[in-house]
This record gives sequence, C-alpha cells and structure tokens, in this order.
Amino acid sequence: MKEPVIKSSGNVFIDLGFDEAEAAVLQMRAKLMSDLRAFVMSKGMTQMEAAKRFGVAQSRVSDLMRGKWDKFSLEMLISLEARIGRKVKIELAA
Repeated sequence: MKEPVIKSSGNVFIDLGFDEAEAAVLQMRAKLMSDLRAFVMSKGMTQMEAAKRFGVAQSRVSDLMRGKWDKFSLEMLISLEARIGRKVKIELAA
C-alpha cells in the first residue's frame, strides 16, 4: 500500500506537530547549525581549528558536527556566527 503524499507547510517542525512558535525556533537552529557545519567543512578545518575560531571547546565543535541540536541554543548559534564574522538576519513574513 502506498503512503499518501502530504504537501509540506515549508517548516518540517510544524509538519511534525510542533506549535508554530517552537517550530520557528527549531527551524532557525537547524539552519544555523547546517550553515556552521558547512563553514567548517568548506574551510577544511579540523575540529580543534574550528574550536579556536569559534572560541569554544573542541567537544562543542564535535557536538555541532554531529548535529546534536539539543546542545545549542539559538543565542549560542548566533554567537558562533558572529565569531566568524557573519551577521544573522531574521526576516519576518506576514
């Protein structure tokens, strides 16, 4: 039997049943973590090099690279972006 295909809302966390407020934060955290992992990989950095650049312990970089989203607040991820010279913009949609 084929599973029905359901169109996404555009936010997987809403689709998984989270309320809109929590889903928005989770989506932002997922995006920032993905961007930070891509940055580390694109620069060919070791976890120790990335830790120095981010100003955190190597174990925190390991958590980031392994996608342990529960270990990072939105505020911490924004701070890590700032430490590598990036600015985070939040766009509001109606």
